[in-house]
Amino acid sequence: MRKVLFILICLPLGLFAQQQTGRIDKMLTIFNDVVRQLDMNYVDTLNYEEMAETAINQMLRKVDPYTVYFPKQKDDDLRMLTTGKYGGIGAIIALREASGKGKDSTYIIISNPYHGQPAQQNDVLAGDIILSVDGVSVRNKQVADVSKLLRGVPGSFIKLELLRDGKTIVREFDRAEIHLEPVNYYTCIGDIAYIVFSEFTEGSAKDFKAALDELVNSNSVKGLVIDLRGNGGGIIDEAIQIVSNFVPKGTTVVSTRGKISVSNNTYSTSSEPSYPDLPVVVLVDKNSASASEIVSGSLQDLHRATIVGQRTFGKGLVQNVRPIAYDGHLKVTTSKYYLPSGRCIQAIDYNEVHKGKKVEKDTAGGILPDIIINDSSKVDITYSLYVKHMFFDYSVRYHRTHEMINLPKDFVLTDDDIADFCKFLEEQHFTYETETSKYFDDMLEIAKMEDIDSTTLAALKALEPKLKPSFQEAIQRNIDEIREYLGAEIVERYYFQKGRIAYQIRFDDELKRALEVFVTN
Repeated sequence: MRKVLFILICLPLGLFAQQQTGRIDKMLTIFNDVVRQLDMNYVDTLNYEEMAETAINQMLRKVDPYTVYFPKQKDDDLRMLTTGKYGGIGAIIALREASGKGKDSTYIIISNPYHGQPAQQNDVLAGDIILSVDGVSVRNKQVADVSKLLRGVPGSFIKLELLRDGKTIVREFDRAEIHLEPVNYYTCIGDIAYIVFSEFTEGSAKDFKAALDELVNSNSVKGLVIDLRGNGGGIIDEAIQIVSNFVPKGTTVVSTRGKISVSNNTYSTSSEPSYPDLPVVVLVDKNSASASEIVSGSLQDLHRATIVGQRTFGKGLVQNVRPIAYDGHLKVTTSKYYLPSGRCIQAIDYNEVHKGKKVEKDTAGGILPDIIINDSSKVDITYSLYVKHMFFDYSVRYHRTHEMINLPKDFVLTDDDIADFCKFLEEQHFTYETETSKYFDDMLEIAKMEDIDSTTLAALKALEPKLKPSFQEAIQRNIDEIREYLGAEIVERYYFQKGRIAYQIRFDDELKRALEVFVTN
């Protein structure tokens, strides 16, 4: 009887598998036939490799944002994703549009050279315009295209033709293996250790532990703030190792559940904690995802840390890299993350959440902090200056004309600096238009068409100076915020990423709130 029951149960599963295989075979046959018909009949020659890659990528976008195809030529991208290492010059580049010439006339600039990497060591500066790489013009190329030219085998020669202050300069040097530092910055603020942790790549947990050990051994540390804001995650084992510093050996941190048995795993700490009693606060925001959510969520579930900030991203999908034909790879979602309490990190209504739609609280996913700090982002003069690159462009000019500045913790923009910045904005023909002012003229025209009385029209007209302020007035109203953002850009030109963080600490209200937890507890 048991044998008969087993057959009755398994038969439908077998039929289901056959039906699935049949459906796949049918679609592949259709796809292949379409390609053959194109090959035989289409009027022009087609790039089938490019078409096939486009078809694959479009198909995967229907699945989720994290299932991605890497052809052999994108091995460097895959390596960068999993290890944080790549061969290149060690600089961030950005696309800019030539003033007044539209999108058909673009150029690529050096946005940020990393300290100690080949670009910075060979006098490649932020603001330099890239003209060519190894003799290949980059005019009107996209960032991805130029990145491919810049990357290469560590030790290989590269020649950059750059435009700086209207003059063409050439820099020649060797590429190197670039390893981005996962611990961006660490220090003690009073008796509280503070570590900014940017990504979970190979060896990052060891770097985290080394930074924490150094702070504890050199200071009288009474607490720790782990800053995971903007950390998009990475390797799960690195997250487990970080949590293991604070919870008993054998503690379950996270489990994964998927379609096949090999995707079902439980991850527990394998070593005794180095800091079992150290009070911990974790700072998160809407861009903290994946491994960041494992660390913050498990420490929250285990009552081992206080979480401060905004609800995290809600990326609870697990990817594994699988080899495929012709030396390609597929990074494919195989399971979901579940925290010790049983809650799933992934947003149930993922597409709705990330389109900004309102969803039920228990389906929003992510980690809801113990202390919620609302996002203070505004569309104001500061935002306008940022998106129009005015902070960056002025910082480049400032760096060219000021040989040295004070250390980040001591640097202060003077009133003369702000006046010079305003003069720079005038030279750049910067205009500030509020969102409200964009509709003001239309409103007046509609009011006239609707035969609004003259007194009301005059009252509306009187609002115009307030709704269309000069940028000088707007800067004065937001002077503290302007000083913070402009100062951060200037400091970064001299002291790079670590310097920027050191400067911004004094303006960081979310960090101040995190530090208050240790006082109240």
